[in-house]
Amino acid sequence: MRFPRSSGVLLHPTSLPGPYGSGDFGPAAYHFVEWLLTAGQKMWQILPLGGIGPGNSPYMSSSAFAGNVLLIDLDDLGSQGWLTAEELPQHPDFDPRRINFAAVHHYRLGKLHLAARRFFADTQSHEEYETFCQAEKSWLEDYSLFMALAEKFQWQEWNQWEPDLARREPVALRRAIAELSEEIGFWNFCQWCFYRQWNRLKQYANERGIQIIGDIPIFIAYQSAEVWARPDLFELGRDGTPSVVAGVPPDFFSETGQRWGNPLYRWQVHEQEGYAWWIERMRKTAALVDIVRIDHFRGFAAYWEIPATEPTAVNGRWLPGPGEKLFGVIKAVLGRLPIIAEDLGVVTPDVVRLREKFRLPGMRILQFAFSGETDNPYLPHNFVANTVVYSGTHDNDTTCGWFACAPQRERVFVCKYLGSDGSEIHWDLIRAASASVADIAIYPFQDILGLGSEHRMNLPGKQSGYWEWRFSWDQVDASHAGRLCEITAAHGRCPVERLNLPT
Repeated sequence: MRFPRSSGVLLHPTSLPGPYGSGDFGPAAYHFVEWLLTAGQKMWQILPLGGIGPGNSPYMSSSAFAGNVLLIDLDDLGSQGWLTAEELPQHPDFDPRRINFAAVHHYRLGKLHLAARRFFADTQSHEEYETFCQAEKSWLEDYSLFMALAEKFQWQEWNQWEPDLARREPVALRRAIAELSEEIGFWNFCQWCFYRQWNRLKQYANERGIQIIGDIPIFIAYQSAEVWARPDLFELGRDGTPSVVAGVPPDFFSETGQRWGNPLYRWQVHEQEGYAWWIERMRKTAALVDIVRIDHFRGFAAYWEIPATEPTAVNGRWLPGPGEKLFGVIKAVLGRLPIIAEDLGVVTPDVVRLREKFRLPGMRILQFAFSGETDNPYLPHNFVANTVVYSGTHDNDTTCGWFACAPQRERVFVCKYLGSDGSEIHWDLIRAASASVADIAIYPFQDILGLGSEHRMNLPGKQSGYWEWRFSWDQVDASHAGRLCEITAAHGRCPVERLNLPT
């Protein structure tokens, strides 16, 4: 699928300003939409919206369908009468530039519990809530029961729960549903709030011509509702623990590879069911966002299987993924969805064939371009139009940080290639991306602000200390939007009238 020539900004909602320790769907999100308009942008790219897992990663979600409840705007709950202003003081451990996840989780969950109790105590009609619960029943019932049980068992992995609950014995499930009805209702309430607020924010953006690029991780966490509910769909041993796990072999980011630890799929079982689980997952994601970025696309052609006993990703093996069969069924059932393929890493011919067969745009990262070979596929002169170009992604250092640490050969080459002295390397890469033939250009917000390595979002292979970055509006001035708008207009990614050329 070809996209109109356009550009946008990569910023996860958790990085937005706000008074409650992390960004959310509150006023700052709407202000950011307005900033995008001022800057001539047409797209807002975000990371996965699911709940966070180990290391606070949004790529280790506790559900393939549920939203991250930490993104719920607490002030909106106050406007509904479920919280009071006196109940929303700022926590002393909140930092406007970093997320203290432990403090945020404790604070926000406490406020959400209080709001839920008031909501359910209200005798007025709960028709909108009940309609949501019925419409999302296929995943919501398992998710809310899973979360209630996880809390009951102090967040032990589900195979450590009482055996009859781990095995989902019907009698035990009925008993748990009766015992935990209040907590199940709480998680239902949180998901209703999440979807209600997100849909409103997305509509606000869409009405102003801003499309949302969402992100669907190829894998989900072991400690998740879907792995517990459908263990037959995953490569688990007889005791319910993963026998093999996901990751990638040694690469640009890590000499020992990346051992993600997610359970792998039993693709033969998915195929026998007509890939129904994946069809539903793609359907829900496509309804949540405007364009779907499929993370680790190469894993659908072939994936790296690591024995669960291995401490690193070095000793693994490649196995064939579902490839054309899966994407053919998705296309047949859901039509041609607007998809971006994250085709980074070890890109072999089978990955290219799969992407090209379904006409999916791949990704090009400018920070990977300047190793010194002119045939490097990440150099702009080697692009094709059906491409999405980034100065860097959430897994890269910021452009300023990358340039400061790059080998001298790389620094010299990028300056010669771009005709730059390196003093504004972030704007140089943004300009190169914008000027390229790529249909879509995306820039991390850190690069627009010219921030250094201490502001990077993630470092692949590191289990803690990341996903914490936030900005504050005092870091942003009118020149950022103005300069980005001029670059965007000059390269045909927004109307040329935005250049204010003399008549």
